[in-house]
Amino acid sequence: MKGARTPIHAVVTWVKKQPPKVKTFLAGVSGIAAVTFLRMVVRDHDSLFVAAEAVHALGIAILIYKLTKERTCAGLSLKSQELTAMFVAVRLYCSLVMEYDIHTVLDSATLGTTLWVVYMIRFKLVSSYMDDKDNFRIYYVVIPCALLSLIVHPSTPHHIINRVCWAFCVYLEAVSVLPQLRVMQNTKIVEPFTAHYVFALGVARFLSCAHWVLQVMDTRGRILTALGYGLWPSLVLLSEIVQTFILADFCYYYVKSIVGGQLVLRLPSGVV
Repeated sequence: MKGARTPIHAVVTWVKKQPPKVKTFLAGVSGIAAVTFLRMVVRDHDSLFVAAEAVHALGIAILIYKLTKERTCAGLSLKSQELTAMFVAVRLYCSLVMEYDIHTVLDSATLGTTLWVVYMIRFKLVSSYMDDKDNFRIYYVVIPCALLSLIVHPSTPHHIINRVCWAFCVYLEAVSVLPQLRVMQNTKIVEPFTAHYVFALGVARFLSCAHWVLQVMDTRGRILTALGYGLWPSLVLLSEIVQTFILADFCYYYVKSIVGGQLVLRLPSGVV
């Protein structure tokens, strides 16, 4: 006789059977509910940014552990790491010339660790690198982001080059994880450390997005006008939302796998 299903398993099974449009609607409703919950329980919404940075740092620590202890980079996308190094380097430059605050220190640490990861994959652990699976062409995202940044960028008093660079790093960050998702799509099986790392990225980006959304709600949109005029303020917020939804599907299957007690994450076709 079959054991009774848990409520969580019943909900997961029901969601799995729904068509894509219903799943998208449910994801949107879940996101709104989560942001509303955070608004109710978190008094200082700036702490969400700190939490996002902390979770991101945890993800990087997991990645470093995988490379140093497991001595393998299987399942990791070198191209995603290179895109990350690119947008963080540009963001660090903007931080140095435009504001210079705690973000400058955080970006310096992130850039250093990301360059180390790139070095390890390219030279030390190249034998385990899945070059055939990491087949996303990065110019598909770099060129559109560069062109968009030339057209839509901040209207602040800073030099035009700095404003374009700022826009470029915002747009590129939103899509930098796409090569990693392509690797997981090609392999279908994601080992634990890679899954933990990508899930940490998803949580960090959700918290960062929630921070922006709550700031907009608390200031009744004034923070958007403070960023400038035209399409730029809206695209900043849209970029944060895009970052979150790109990883939402993976995070769903990650949680489902953890609830089911599976150490290795197996992705159905067309998930990422």
